[in-house]
Amino acid sequence: METGAGTGRDDAARPYDLVLFGATGFVGELTAEYLAEHAPAGCRWALAGRSRAKLEALRERLAAGRPHCAELPLVVADSADPEALRALAESARVVATTVGPYVWYGEGLVAACAEAGTDYVDLTGETEFIDLTYVRHDARARETGARLVHACGFDSVPHDLGVYYTVGQLPEGVPLRIDGFVRAGAVFSGGTFASALTAMGRGREILRAAHERRLHEPRLVGRRAHAPLAGPRFSRETGTWALPLPTLDPQIIARSAAALERYGPDFRYRHYASVKTLPMALGGAAAVGTGLLAAQLPPLRRWMMDRYEPGQGPSAERRARSWFSVRFVGEGGGRRVFTEVSGGDPGYDETAKMLAESALCLAFDTLPKTSGQVTTAVAMGDALLDRLRVAGIRFRVADAR
Repeated sequence: METGAGTGRDDAARPYDLVLFGATGFVGELTAEYLAEHAPAGCRWALAGRSRAKLEALRERLAAGRPHCAELPLVVADSADPEALRALAESARVVATTVGPYVWYGEGLVAACAEAGTDYVDLTGETEFIDLTYVRHDARARETGARLVHACGFDSVPHDLGVYYTVGQLPEGVPLRIDGFVRAGAVFSGGTFASALTAMGRGREILRAAHERRLHEPRLVGRRAHAPLAGPRFSRETGTWALPLPTLDPQIIARSAAALERYGPDFRYRHYASVKTLPMALGGAAAVGTGLLAAQLPPLRRWMMDRYEPGQGPSAERRARSWFSVRFVGEGGGRRVFTEVSGGDPGYDETAKMLAESALCLAFDTLPKTSGQVTTAVAMGDALLDRLRVAGIRFRVADAR
């Protein structure tokens, strides 16, 4: 099987199939626990982070009841140390990282993986970071064969693969229209809150990075793939109020559509939060607007970030009660379909699962020949979708409401 995309790299000479960087953070530890349970026999994987003491303590916790984890290798590296990141990237076939906010701490590892021909996955939902790494590192990754796959958690796997799955239920070679409606019951961690506030406070930088990307990105010729920001509306398809979600997900989906002919000659996607009642919809919009305004004031932004320390998150009991559902309505060629992707706790348990399975997919599955900055649908498609189904995330054709 084709397990490595790198050109000229000797995978057998690399000591690790997979390195998890940021393993001692909140989501990092959940990902490590998932790998401890689900990594295949013979998988050579290691824990990485900046504190050896914390890595040793994590290894000890993993080894309790799992004797095979007692000798897990530890790699000490700091996101501010280019030489350590270079050594880390050169030691692995795939690197998975949970270290964010990525716009502050992430680029060095992307650069090291692009240079080393090492496949890379992360959990970013930061559009600025993704656009910057495309401009600075996509070309080198294409030369070395590295696959740089951002947004391998709830941002944006259920949405990207959910649309990929929905497209597969529709006719080929015709214009396609898909709307996605997101519902979730969950709480967030300090790291997620820090990333969201960072993005909210960097409006000008985000626009600048997007403009720079447009100057470098090839234009799509002969086809159209777009994800416009739609207005709020009542959705008869779901029986809920639909509020536009200005998240990373539609951009990822549009890039998948641009890269894959199966999405047809003219593809459009719209992304919504699905809210049951009008008062809830108005309250949600007001809360987002207030947070966006507050994030523009540095003292207030710092105060809010201090309320939730990165590395903290909801308890196992609270996560066990959490859930998500993304419902898709697809139309094309005279056919209309309803599909759904659903699972448990979206921000942490399922995100750790998605990140781990993405890394294992790149390391071990037969995949399309790709390189550079690519999406989950483009890089892994059916293979990752099958993995996630086996892992308990549901992809199904649903009945109309």
